[in-house]
Parts: sequence; C-alpha cells; structure tokens
Amino acid sequence: MSAPAAPPLLTPDELVGRLRAEGVGRYHDQHPFHQRMHAGQLSRAELQAWTLNRYYYQTRIPIKDAIIVSKSEDPAFRRAWIRRVHDHDGSADDGSDGGLALWLRLAEAVGLDRARVAACADVLPGVRFACDSYVSLCRESPLPVAVASSLTEMFAPDLMSRRIASWEQHYPWVGAEALAYFRARVPRARRDGDEALAFVVANATSRALQEACVAALVRKTEILWHLLDCVAAATAAPATAPTAGARGAP
Repeated sequence: MSAPAAPPLLTPDELVGRLRAEGVGRYHDQHPFHQRMHAGQLSRAELQAWTLNRYYYQTRIPIKDAIIVSKSEDPAFRRAWIRRVHDHDGSADDGSDGGLALWLRLAEAVGLDRARVAACADVLPGVRFACDSYVSLCRESPLPVAVASSLTEMFAPDLMSRRIASWEQHYPWVGAEALAYFRARVPRARRDGDEALAFVVANATSRALQEACVAALVRKTEILWHLLDCVAAATAAPATAPTAGARGAP
C-alpha cells in the first residue's frame, strides 16, 4: 500500500489567510485584562503590575531577534532584521533611546522605581516562564518558523493605537509623554509585520514548514495571553465566601 499523498502546498493567499485568521482570533487584545485596561477599569496597582511584568517581555525581544539574525546566511536579511535589535536597545551611532529605555520611562510615570523594574526582580514566575519560552521557540526553530513567531506584530498597530487613546482618556495621570513607546511602535510594528509576513510566505517552501509557521504564531499568541493571565491572577481581589445558595466555580 502506498503512503498517503502529502497535503498540497498552501498558496500565498491561503497561507496569509490562515495566519491572519489565527492571529485575529487569538490575539491578546481580546483578553479580559486588556478589555478592562481599554475601558479605564484598571487600578493604579494593576497598571503598575502590568507595566512591570510586561517589561520582562520587552527585554526578551532583542534577544530573540539576535537569535533570528544568527540563523540567517543572508547578509541582506541580517542587515534588515538587526534594525529590530536597535529599535529596542537603542543605537550608539546617534544616541537614540530604544524601546527598553522608553518603557522604563513609562514605568516611572506609573509610579514604579526605574532601577527595580530594570532589574526584573519582581517579575512573576509565570511571566518569566512564558517569555523565556518565546526565546526558546526562536532558538529551537528553523528560520522561517522563528520569524513567523513574530507575526503578532501584524496586529499590534491597532492595539497600540487603542491603548494610546484609552490611556490618554482614562489614565491622564500617567502623562502623554510617557506613552512614547506605544507611539513609536505603531509605524514600526506595521513595517516589521509586513516584512516578516513577506519572508514567511517566500521561505515556507513545504506544507510542513507552512504548518509549523502557523503553529509558531499560535504559540506566540498563547505566550502573550498567558502573560496577561498571570498579571490578572496576581492582581485579583481576594475571593469572598459565597453567599448561601450561590454556586461556586466548577
């Protein structure tokens, strides 16, 4: 008996459709914590907890991008992708601040100690585990799959724009100047997402590799979702005893 035929390669449009559908359906903008953030329902302590823990994720981005750079034999790819490292770490050439420095300004604006946040001493274990798994995913995957894990950037510009508007409306005490990271990421994430998507479409040259790229994007959405789960659980008010006749959670 002959082996079953391998499934056919997805067309570029089919692959892009799969990636976009998975991203839209799973992106963390739908997480209840983000929904509460945009509705102005977070307390100062909740905003601080999110800012502190999200900073650890920010520190992993240039590390995973350096790993991606190291996987490529193409100088043109490396020259283009290393820009992402500079976007977060800053550039010694012109002395510009990168995303990490801008995030620390945000941390100060929400009332956190800059040095304490930068030391990542108070990061929740679950957040650390999730973010480190993103670095591991990039390290252990072939280049197109590692690149595909970054495709959540396709959905970031709209989220960043909504975040800017909601923070200015609901958390004016933070200060508009502290939102510089979000403002900078709107055009950069759009550019980065478009570039990464084009690379994945061109270089995922087998159905198995295409499916692995889709799975990597799904895994990335799960990592971002888990980060918010951890912050939400850590900042939740203590449960009270149920009243008579109330049904508890299963």
